[in-house]
Parts: sequence; structure tokens; C-alpha cells
Amino acid sequence: MTTEATPVKRAILLTIIGESVLRDRLVKLIKSKGITGYTITDAQGEGGHGRRMGDIAGYNTNIEIKTVVSSDASDEILSALAELRNEHALIAFWHDVETLSN
Repeated sequence: MTTEATPVKRAILLTIIGESVLRDRLVKLIKSKGITGYTITDAQGEGGHGRRMGDIAGYNTNIEIKTVVSSDASDEILSALAELRNEHALIAFWHDVETLSN
């Protein structure tokens, strides 16, 4: 994609997958960094903490949160998430992306 025809901005796409009981804490963490946009979806899968199939509402379910952030915000959020990993099923990862700029 060329930047001449389309104005783009480099950013980080941060994806967090974790237990649904963390929803409010994760949203609060994201908003505390000044981030105003995010998307939350239900997620199913299997990992080191077992299967999370979401077959019973509110029990054994995961969510996936995606947000586009700066590199600094990504680093801060990932550091904060490290503490939650001791008590909850949680993984987070990021990708470099280019977004349409305003």
C-alpha cells in the first residue's frame, strides 16, 4: 500500500484473549491509557488452561479484545497484563499495522 494515494498512520494492533470475567478490568486498563476504541468478541478455543468453549453463558468463556494503539501504550498494557496471567487464562500479542489517518 502506498502512502501517496492513501494517508496512512503506523500503529500497533493489540489483541488480548482472556477469560470473560476479566472484561471490565481489561476495558478499564485500555481506557486508562487514553484509548477510546476497541472491539470485543466472544472467543472459543483450547490452550494451557484447558478448553474454553463458551457453552454455558458466563462460565468457561473467553473474550477477544482488539484495539489499535501506539507502541508506548502497547508496552504499558502488555506490562500490566503480565500480572493478570498469574491468576487467569490470558494471552496478548501485537502486530504492526497501517491505519487510515484522519
